[in-house]
Amino acid sequence: MLVIRRIVDRRRSYTGLFLKGEKPRIFPTDDAQHARILQIYKQDKRYPDIVNDFSQFDLNPPAPPTG
Repeated sequence: MLVIRRIVDRRRSYTGLFLKGEKPRIFPTDDAQHARILQIYKQDKRYPDIVNDFSQFDLNPPAPPTG
């Protein structure tokens, strides 16, 4: 499973890509670049059949059906 995290220190912000058994890849990014990375890897919202923070931690749950 790929884990993507935002890392911020006092001077810069970074995006970290973590895969089990692989060396972490951490590189400087701004907010727009980080958001695009999340979008490319389908980590920016809930998707059917995709396990991410939105599905695992029930972030931004889907609206209940109206009717």
